Amino acid sequence: MNTTANNKLAGKVALVTGASRGIGAAIARRLASDGAAVAITYTSSPDKAAAVVKEIEAAGGKALAIQADAA
Repeated sequence: MNTTANNKLAGKVALVTGASRGIGAAIARRLASDGAAVAITYTSSPDKAAAVVKEIEAAGGKALAIQADAA
């Protein structure tokens, strides 16, 4: 996932709310592919959040899921 061309966010941490599905998950994956470590939040879908984290980690990125309601 982290190639030289896609490392523009290396050393940065991104917090993406609502990233267990949909647009939030896509944003989290993109930020990770650009080199950022990603913390994602979810309200009630721990399995979906874990799947996003697992996908990012399988591609060589760093991710963490946190249950939180940012509303």
